[in-house]
Amino acid sequence: MKLRRLPYLTAAIAVFVLGLAAWSARPAHADDASLKRAQEAFDQAQVDYLQGNFDAAADGFKKAYEARPFPQFLYNIGASYHMKGKKTNDVDSYGKAVEYYKRYLTEDPQAPDKTKVNKSISVLEAEIERLRVAPVQPDQPPVAPSKEVENLGEVKVRGLMVIESEPQGASIYIDGKDKGEVAKTPWSGSLEGEHTYLVEKRGYKSKEGTIAPDPSKLLVLQIVLSEEDYLGWVDIRSNVPGADVFVDDKTVGAIGKTPYSGNFKPGKHTFYVSADGYDEFVQEIEVIAGEAHELNAALQGSPVGYLNLRGAGIEHSQILVDGKVLCERGPCRKPVKEGTHTVTVRRKGYKPYTARVDVQARTEISMRTQLAKEPGRGDAVAAYVVSGLFAGAGVYLGLQSKKMEDELRTAIDAGDPPVDSEDPRLQKGKIFALAADGAFAVSGVVALMAVYYTFRDKGAPSTGTIDVRAIALEPQFGPGYAGLGMEMNW
Repeated sequence: MKLRRLPYLTAAIAVFVLGLAAWSARPAHADDASLKRAQEAFDQAQVDYLQGNFDAAADGFKKAYEARPFPQFLYNIGASYHMKGKKTNDVDSYGKAVEYYKRYLTEDPQAPDKTKVNKSISVLEAEIERLRVAPVQPDQPPVAPSKEVENLGEVKVRGLMVIESEPQGASIYIDGKDKGEVAKTPWSGSLEGEHTYLVEKRGYKSKEGTIAPDPSKLLVLQIVLSEEDYLGWVDIRSNVPGADVFVDDKTVGAIGKTPYSGNFKPGKHTFYVSADGYDEFVQEIEVIAGEAHELNAALQGSPVGYLNLRGAGIEHSQILVDGKVLCERGPCRKPVKEGTHTVTVRRKGYKPYTARVDVQARTEISMRTQLAKEPGRGDAVAAYVVSGLFAGAGVYLGLQSKKMEDELRTAIDAGDPPVDSEDPRLQKGKIFALAADGAFAVSGVVALMAVYYTFRDKGAPSTGTIDVRAIALEPQFGPGYAGLGMEMNW
């Protein structure tokens, strides 16, 4: 009996397995069908919108939303009613526009245009109240839209970029891995212009290419990733997020920033992890096909801030920090370790500018200098010349005095005739001696003045202004966008 029942049991198991496989495949086919319905409804709604059939456009975007509930479809529904209300002064249409705009912001609370949409909601609500107070009479021309409604301009419906993969959960990178992961599949958002993309998942071959979404169309990118069994997977992390990652040849440039993960060919690879202010981390890994490897870089050092020096003539100036050259010429933006530093900007023919600054992590100190020209030293040169002339006169007079003295001594030694105390040569020698002493005294005084003129600080000093700002870059992702948000504290 057991032998007879075995084929039935085998058949039952086979039927069960086939049924399970069919059940597992159903969601993918269902997703493909729903996406196709959404795309068809979107395309028709776009045509109706451009032709001014705003009710039909709104219905089409509703069908697209029912097929695939992307928040952008809600915005397009609101835009359709918004334009109908503007063209016909229809209060009900304005009310529906407000309703769908609010639903859009509820489903996408991080929408990048949140401020603009909220403004539209406020203006349309005010317009609704204005029209209710003064309703349009059948025998009178329609009331013109308010100035505030006109200022909102013509509303355009939005296209949508959808990226899906099989299997799902793959990492999406837009315009390079160095900008970080945008999201994981499935993803939808708004993109304009031409972009490169990379879709990557552990254990599968990466897919990359170029996309140029039409801002008025629904573009679907469906990617099937094939299994990659001849590559190894490496996860790279560091205690300093955003550190640069290099592999093997650093001259090629960084392949990304931490945290980083990707497929690598089997064999030995040298990984470098570096960040400003920290010692470089280096580790060699033997990558094995089909296996995952982890690299945890513990960077030693301290965080840095940035010095950003600008100003007129900075391109001819040398910038020093604590006596060491930071930049041979400006403009100069370089990382500097935390702490108090002396910054000097100098240029030939100009007075140097020096300032003490306190550098803190994740801050940028912006310095704008105005160097003053070094004044001429003509007065010092003139003083040196005058001092030299008086010194020369003193030497000449001293020699003349010495000459008179030598003549008198020779006459005295000869004794013929005897020297008289009233000899005019005695008086003349004394005058030469006193004049020489006076010339040397004047020369010394003028020389001291020349030294003073040489080293005195003459003219206006070089000046500079210093601004400090804190910069924080944080990844921001949402159902309709992805990127980096910047926060500055001045």
